[in-house]
Amino acid sequence: MRIASRFASRATASSLVVAGALGLVGFQAAGQAASAATTKASSVVTCTTANTQLTVTEAARPINHLLLKATNTGAKPCYAYSAPFLRAGADAQAPLPWADETTPQSVLVLEPGQSAYAGITTSSPDGEGGGAEKTLGVFFVDRNGSSVNKEKTLKLPNGGVFFNSAATVTYWQDNAADALSW
Repeated sequence: MRIASRFASRATASSLVVAGALGLVGFQAAGQAASAATTKASSVVTCTTANTQLTVTEAARPINHLLLKATNTGAKPCYAYSAPFLRAGADAQAPLPWADETTPQSVLVLEPGQSAYAGITTSSPDGEGGGAEKTLGVFFVDRNGSSVNKEKTLKLPNGGVFFNSAATVTYWQDNAADALSW
């Protein structure tokens, strides 16, 4: 009986050592994965007018649409949160509303050199009032929905574009076709 119980004690002790070692390896691996994720997440910054190049062009189709392109010119990846705040004309007192039906499933991450796109509907027959505007003010948004950095003012194509009350902007998209297809 004494030999059986010694054998059982050794087997139990060996099992505990193996289980402990495996647990430690698993814990270390989980810690390394968490550390890598934290490092990667901390190296991504918010897209701003300081780390992106912005251009606005007239879309061939659909009519009364512009395409806003933001290209990451920084050394780190950046998050293009939500949609840009846009000010059509120097005297605009409110930003263009965001087209809620274009909300993406996740935040767009732009690696250096990659671009994000936002489609802008400038006017429609259902809209009211309006006028020709020569500039477009652009602000990026942070994770809380607040504007960040400074406004970037872009000249609109053709010396000016007509905007009325139906003007809206899409959320940032990863390709131009999606930005203009809503």
